[in-house]
Amino acid sequence: MVDDESEADEKVKAMILHTLARKRKWGKSHTPLINIVKWVVIRKNGKRMKKLISELRKEGLVNIKPTHYGEEISLNFYQKEKVIEVIKKYFNDFIANIIS
Repeated sequence: MVDDESEADEKVKAMILHTLARKRKWGKSHTPLINIVKWVVIRKNGKRMKKLISELRKEGLVNIKPTHYGEEISLNFYQKEKVIEVIKKYFNDFIANIIS
């Protein structure tokens, strides 16, 4: 059961990275954090999503930028290889589009 939940968490992390990459949110191009919750649909509450985003931040895959109206998120350009590797695990057909 725990293994299934951690696998599901990894897939949601990949979905978050996939969504940001698809929207080309690398480096200084960022988006409000609330948009990620809207774009990535999960059935759990927002606490799980915040936990997963926090884990991605600790892993160095995303950057969080505080603003006066809330936090914004973008992919860490310096970890591009690792981001692509995580996305590739679940979204093989998408890789060619984000590298260009």
